[in-house]
Parts: sequence; structure tokens; C-alpha cells
Amino acid sequence: MDDLLNEFLTETSESLSILDVQLVKFEQDPSDTAILGNIFRLVHTIKGTCGFLGLPRLESVAHAGENVLGKFRDGVLSVTPEAVTLILKCIDRVRMLLGELEAKGSEPEGEDSALIAELNAMAEGKTAAAAASAPAVPMPTAPAPATAAAPGGGPVTDARGFPVAKDLLDEVMSAQAAGKRGATDAEIAAQMAAERAKEKKEAKSAPPPAAAPSPAKVPAAAKPAIPAKEEAKEAKESAAAQASIRVGVDVLEALMTLVSELVLTRNALLQMVRGQEDSEFKIPLQRLSHITSDLQEGVMKTRMQPIGNAWAKLPRIIRDLSVETSKKIELVMQGAETELDRQVLELIKDPLTHMVRNSADHGIEMPEARREAGKDETGTIVLKAFHEGGHIIIQIADDGRGLNVEKIRAKAVANGIATEAELDSMSEQQIMLFIFKAGFSTAEKVTSVSGRGVGMDVVRTNIEKIGGTIEMKSVWGKGSTFTIKIPLTLAIVSALVVECAQERFAIPQISVLELVRTSDQTDTKIEMINASPVLRLRDRLLPLVSLRGLFKIDGAGGVPRNDDLYIVVTQVGAYTFGIIVDRVFDTEEIVVKPVAPILREIPFYSGNTILGDGSVIMILDPNGIAAAMGQGQMGSEKTAEAASAGASSSEEKTSLLIFRAGGAELKAIPLALIARLEEIDLKTIERAHNRYVVQYRDHLMPLIPFNPGHEWKKTGRQPILVFTDGDRSMGLVVDEIVDIIEDRLKVELAAGLAGIIGSAIVAGKATDIVDAGFYLTQAYADWFSRSGGEATGGAIAQKRALLVDDSPFFRTLLSPLLSVAGWQVTAVENAVDALKLRESGQMYDVIISDIEMPGMDGFTFAEDVRRDPRWSTVPMVALSSRAQDSDKARGKEVGFNDYIAKSDREVLVSTLADTVAHAARRLA
Repeated sequence: MDDLLNEFLTETSESLSILDVQLVKFEQDPSDTAILGNIFRLVHTIKGTCGFLGLPRLESVAHAGENVLGKFRDGVLSVTPEAVTLILKCIDRVRMLLGELEAKGSEPEGEDSALIAELNAMAEGKTAAAAASAPAVPMPTAPAPATAAAPGGGPVTDARGFPVAKDLLDEVMSAQAAGKRGATDAEIAAQMAAERAKEKKEAKSAPPPAAAPSPAKVPAAAKPAIPAKEEAKEAKESAAAQASIRVGVDVLEALMTLVSELVLTRNALLQMVRGQEDSEFKIPLQRLSHITSDLQEGVMKTRMQPIGNAWAKLPRIIRDLSVETSKKIELVMQGAETELDRQVLELIKDPLTHMVRNSADHGIEMPEARREAGKDETGTIVLKAFHEGGHIIIQIADDGRGLNVEKIRAKAVANGIATEAELDSMSEQQIMLFIFKAGFSTAEKVTSVSGRGVGMDVVRTNIEKIGGTIEMKSVWGKGSTFTIKIPLTLAIVSALVVECAQERFAIPQISVLELVRTSDQTDTKIEMINASPVLRLRDRLLPLVSLRGLFKIDGAGGVPRNDDLYIVVTQVGAYTFGIIVDRVFDTEEIVVKPVAPILREIPFYSGNTILGDGSVIMILDPNGIAAAMGQGQMGSEKTAEAASAGASSSEEKTSLLIFRAGGAELKAIPLALIARLEEIDLKTIERAHNRYVVQYRDHLMPLIPFNPGHEWKKTGRQPILVFTDGDRSMGLVVDEIVDIIEDRLKVELAAGLAGIIGSAIVAGKATDIVDAGFYLTQAYADWFSRSGGEATGGAIAQKRALLVDDSPFFRTLLSPLLSVAGWQVTAVENAVDALKLRESGQMYDVIISDIEMPGMDGFTFAEDVRRDPRWSTVPMVALSSRAQDSDKARGKEVGFNDYIAKSDREVLVSTLADTVAHAARRLA
């Protein structure tokens, strides 16, 4: 029965993970009979299956736990933290026994009489002391064979109450007598499944048990057994379960390997015909490429699992830590449905667990300390996951005490990590990064939770091993936020192919920010600071590393020249630096192969791959390169940033892409709005729905010419600006991409042309500022109904605006354009973050808020703002994709001064100015 036992172990392990979560929920809401019913059924099924398989020790522990749950269900026993803790202890014992069973193939020796006595005493309403003095419960022996059938031909029940089908039992007994073969594993498994289904059905249809004499308040017994909506939910889950099958991981791994090889073959074939424009194989290969991409995507989906699977044990961990540390902690999990590769999921589990434990132990204060600080007694840890740019972003935030920089400084000096002089030259952010050093801990004493200095360095190492990064922000007294960025998958990744000394290398695109070409004729040039090369890029100094110097290639010494050097601007965590290369090719989807053992000690490589032409190249590891550069070099970036930040506190610079289209005049658009710059082959442009489109990343992307009179050529390459929001993209067709410039903007002339906000002086030249939203709605009329809107209009006096919107695209779209119009913009992603700014004493001239936001929506946010005297007089403008009369009425009722549809971009800035002016007159 090995197969049957393996199936039992798998299913029971899944059930135990569910039980941890369900029990924590049940403790928070003891009146929820649906949750209690789920818990009871899971434990009952585990107990019954153990009896069927002849696992007496497991069965006894589960049976004792079931008795306590039965008392909960009948309303006889009150749900207390002590009772729930005991049930969790029972679940932990079952988990331990299952681990031993899986490792050895049989139940381990030992006895559980003390735990069973505690459970039985709890079920009888006795105290823990009474349980300790209770006689030990003898361990049951193997199940005794039944000697008679149940009356009426019903199922025969063994000594522990698990229903066993009569015909199956008769067959087993006959086989023992006649030497006949027993039932096969498949037959037994099928019979078990049928019995479990029958048991569940009978449990639902049976009348509620008569309540035994109980205390006056019996919340659990006062509700109906199972609401209709719960039955509908269970029916839906049952149907979903029947539509899926269990497939071995080795099968999926083998399939993924085959698909990876197919991708390599596809790339090789495409490379062969790339230079043959009229090849007869071109169309079939395009079809093969699309099919391969679809197959790759399909296989990848089979490997994808919701990140909630890695979070399943966290509610239990937080619950136990709350009890152990006497703190009140609430764990909020958002985006649990976000999917990523199973391999990445397994590798991220432990780092996430450690970071959540750290937030609970180091971050959240004791209730009395929180009260003294004016906070709620209950601390909150928010765990959030979402997709962004083909990667997974995971945030762990808490509203605790934050990091104490002075304490970290003292610990760094005490541990000999840095001197006082070195610390004086560092920013607070750099000092905080010492928490990632091995052996570093600010805990005052060693406990079972923390204090040993083993943790955050391992967390960062494990995250970097899978090509991820970790960033940190912390404010003393307010809390900390850790942001983890990891790839969706480790099997096939997008990479930039570069060349150095006639050798090609791949750089994972997750780390690439932009490509820069240096020249003595522009401000983008290489300089030397402290004998180290740095790149002056838009008033910032980026430390540089040359691949030739890194690999000690002949002729690598000396100062890098500024003529036609290619620099790959790369980001690792909070650090940005440049890698000097000889040539840049293109981005490719590559299949990652592990590094050969002989090269594993070299920190610069993370793997290797095979290109389409059959060449084997190494994949560079930006984390290893950053480590080789040293922290001193990294600090030059921080110094430059600090200098530029102090240059002007009132006038922020905006990064702009400069281009030409439809004439010689320069045009500019905020760089933050653009997803990618592309040059497409004109032969790949097609017509669909009476407009030009191109196949872009397996989707049809509409092409919108900036110049309506654009003349389409038949050959050559066409530069386009790609805008992306979720699964939709638009390409803006331009004539020439000129430069990327960072400058302080002030619109000098308001425009009277559609698609132009106005004109400004950029880098000493008159430049038209483009209204991107005008072209986005030409591609998709409902673009802003999903994502947000955009501002346009004339300039106003410099004032402060708070923008609250959960859409990253909308925040990115609106912030630069409001800045162009003269506003100082602070953008946050939810109402809770906005209210934190109020608590910190920030003041604004206007608040712009989305309505449809997760958690606290815009209406509730407005009500909170109006109740508090600190912001009660600040004018508020609502933005929403819904602008019906009823919505506007509700907005006025809760405190909004005006209500604008997100698509009304032309009136937004003028409305803000009018609203602020009207509020000022009213208060005068």
C-alpha cells in the first residue's frame, strides 16, 4: 500500500496547512460555524483514514483533538486561547508523526498519553492541573477485525468509529480465508474517496445534535449549521477539484526541460533566417515561434502557484508570537493570488517567514509602548504581493518602531564593522543597511525568536541567489517597509546580450535600467573621483565598472575614454551603477543553465545559456559585480544624490525623453510614462481594424503616429515609444529619438493644439511638452476608465498636492504632468499611507483621491479627513472612472469639493486651481 500511503501523506500535509490558517481565523471569530465545520471535518477525515491504514498512534492523537472540536461544535466548550493552543499542539504532534512516517515508512515508537490526557481534560472542562493528574490513556493496538455485519446491511464500523464499506470488508476477510488476493491500492483509494464523500453528505443532511447542558451563552450552537452560500461555495470547490488532477513534479520538470530545448531550437532557426528577407521559411518559422511561445506560456502556467501557498503558515506563526511576546499583532495579507514559479516559491518561503517574524519581534512594540506613542494597541504587519514589469514585488511593512539608526551605529562600532569616522560620512540609509551584515543583531538579549545575528544576511543572500533584490525604508517611530523584487521564473528569463573583448555575456533584464552611450560632446561623460570612474548622468554620479577590468583582460587599465562607450545602467537593491561594455546586441529569452562546478567560486556568474547561433555564453550576476565593486565606490552615487537634492528643494527635476516627430521642433514627454523604446522592422507592421498594428510580445499593439500625416515606409526600422498598462500596450510612432534630459520645467506658453500641454525651455531649447493621454485614448478609448487619467492645462502658482491612487500607472502618469503645471506632488498608493502623512504633520493645499481603492475607499477616506481638524479644511477632489450623478452626490456628501471623471483630463488642472482659490476665499 505504498502508493496509498503516499497519497495519504500528501493529502494530510495539505490538510494540516489549512488547519493552521482555519484555527487562527476561528479563534478570532468563534461564532463562525462554517469554519468550525471545516476544521472538524478535516480532523475527522485524518483520524478515520489513520484507523483504516492501521496507524494507531496518529489515530489516537487525532481522535482526542476531534473530541475537543466536537465540544466546540456542540456549544459545550467555550473557545478560549488556551483551548485553541492545545488544538494547535495536537496538530503539531500529528505533523511530527507524519514526518517520521514519511521518513521511515512506519509510525515512530513513543507515546502521547500526556497530550491526550490534556485534550481529554479540556474536552471534559477540566483544568490543565487536572489533566496532569489524570490517568494515562493506553495506546490503541491494531484494529480488531469485525465479527458481524451492522444491522440492515449498512457499513460496518470498527472500534474507533470510522465507516468501512461492508462489501470491501467482506472481500478482505474472504481473501484472508481463501488465500485470494486483496483489494488493489486503486480500489481501496477509490473506496476511501467514496466513503469520505458519503460521510460529508451525511454530515450536512443530519439534524444538528441535541445540545448537552451548557453555559448560558452558547454562540456556536445559536447559528444554523451551514448557510446556503457556504454550501454553494463548497459545491463550487468540489467541482473545481474534480476538474484537476495531481501530476508529479518530475513530470512537469521533464516537460519544462523539453520546452526549454524547443525555445533554444526556435532561437537557432530564427537566427538562421534573420538575414534572409525573402526566405520561404520565414512565415512557417513565425508560426512556429508563436506556437513555441504559447506552449512555453502553457507549461509555465502548470508550474505557477499562488504565493499564498508560501504564506499559509504565517497566520499561525504570528498567532504564536503574539502569545509568546504578549503583543497584539494583526497580519494583513494582500495579493495572495499572485502566481509565480513553484521553484521560486519554495526558495522564497524561508526568507519571507524570517522577515515576518522580524517585524513581529523587532518592529511591533508592546501594547503599553504603542499607547504611549499614540498608536493603536494592535500592531499591523502588511504582506503584499503584485506583478510589476514581468517581476514579482513582495512588500513586508509594519507600523512599529522602525529602525534606530543610533543603535545600529553603536552596534556597528562595537562589532568592528565600521569606525566612527566612516559612519559620519554615511547617510542614514547606508547605516541601516548594516542589518544585512552577517552576525549583526540589535536585539538586547538572545531569545527563541531572535538575537543570534543569524537572519537578515541569510535572507538577502537567498534572495540574491534567485536573481532578486531587497530594498528597505524605515522611519524611527513610524515603521519599516522591505521590498523584495524577484523573477517570475528561474527557467527562462529575458536578458540583454552584450560583448566585451569579443566575448558575449548576458545580463538579466530584471536588473537593467537603461543603456547609455557616452560622448565628449554631451553632458553624459565619464569622470574620475577618488581614482574611480564615475558617469555623470543627468546631474547624478554613477560608479562604473568595466568588464575588461573586472575580468583582468589585457589593456584594461587607465582612464576609460568618453568616445562611443556603451554603459549598461544596472540596479541592485538600492544601488545603481554602470557596467562598461564594448557592444550591445539585443534582448533575448534565454534558458538558464547552472554554472559548471569549476566556475562556481567566481561570484560574477549566475549561470550560462545557449544563444540562437549555438554559442554558449555566461550569464552575469549583477549582485556579484556590485559586491566586487565595494561599498566605497557605491557611496559616490549617494554623495552625488545628496548634493543634487540640496541644490533645490522647491524645484524638482523631471526626466524627459526628447524626440522629433512631424517636423524639426523638439518634443518632450515624461520618461516615467514610457515603458520601453523600440525600433521595429517596418515589414512586421500589419493592418487590423482599419489601423496599423504590430505583434509585440505575443499581443497585437496598435501604432499611433504622433503626426497624423505620417508617411509609412516599406523598409527600414521605425522608432516607437511603448506605453504599457497591465496587458495593454500602445506604440507612439515618432521620427527620431534625440536624448533623455533631466531638467526643471515651467510651462511658458499654454498650447492650443490637441496633444500638446504647452511649451517650455528644456536644456536651453524651446520644446513642446506632449500630452500622452491624448494619444493613449486614440489607441484605447477606455484606457483611463481602467487605469486613471492625466492632467493638462495651464500653469498655476506653486502649491502642494497629495495624490492618492492605488494604480501605479495613474500615479506615474499624473505626477510628472502636475509637476509641469506647477504643483509639488506627493503620491501615495492608498488612503492608509495618506493618513500616516497627516499623523506626521504634513500639510497640503489640495488632496486628489481615487474612489475605487482596496481597503479604505475614497469615500471613507474623505469622511476620515473631514472628521480630523488638521485636514478638515483642505479642499478635496475625487477622481474616478465612474462619474454618475449618484456618485457625485455621494462625493459631495462625504466631503469632496469636486468630482471629476478620470477621462476629463482637460479640466483637471483648471479644476484644481479653481478649487484651491475658492477654498482660500471661503476661509479668508
